[in-house]
Amino acid sequence: MGTVISLTVPAGSDPGTAGGAGLDAATAAVERVFTVFDETFSLYRADSEASRLARGEYSLREASAGMRDRYADALSWRLMTEGAFTPERPDGVLDLSGLIKGYAIRHAGEALCARGITDWCLNAGGDVLVMGSPVPGSGAAWAAGIVDPHDRAALLSVYELGGRGTRRALATSGSAERGDHIWTAGAAGAEFSQVSVAAADIVTADVLATAIVAGGPAMLRRATDGWEIDVLAVRRDGELLATPGFRA
Repeated sequence: MGTVISLTVPAGSDPGTAGGAGLDAATAAVERVFTVFDETFSLYRADSEASRLARGEYSLREASAGMRDRYADALSWRLMTEGAFTPERPDGVLDLSGLIKGYAIRHAGEALCARGITDWCLNAGGDVLVMGSPVPGSGAAWAAGIVDPHDRAALLSVYELGGRGTRRALATSGSAERGDHIWTAGAAGAEFSQVSVAAADIVTADVLATAIVAGGPAMLRRATDGWEIDVLAVRRDGELLATPGFRA
């Protein structure tokens, strides 16, 4: 997927499962999840199903059930965001990267839970999903830092994920890491250089962060009215817009 995935498990979180071979097996399971998603959906791989579709080697009708299901999900998000989120590039190529990383993170988290690991943090290119606490049994939250897109050595905010709270996921979209790669809805859609969304679910956070960058202030209002989320948006001039969860 053109990014780095990291897994953090606190020492002593579950010695019987997370230590030694147990943790090695869990790490391997996470790697398998991302490998499968990469082989199917990544446009960075010439041999992926998504790349073959992009080259017109076959049609979406002939694609795998997984590809068709995620495309259907993307169409639902396009309706819910009134077009701010879309699964097609301006040239018509199908590109599900706006939600696939979120699905991969979600499935990787499920693989960890299935192996009895109850305290962990998954980070895929700055999109974060957590379970439990960095101090097992304490109820303490994980601290997720959000980098300033105009000064990569500085943090704009630190958001608490997990612990006793309901927000377990944080996704950030924008141009700071990979340049302008999100298709915006006219001049209004080019207003934000970076948007971070915290939500209970990583797919929701991932999609809405992308949609707000693409749709601008109108989509920001729509998202905060329609979903239980917190948002930190950075305008091109450096001005910050934040919901109360980021201002606390």
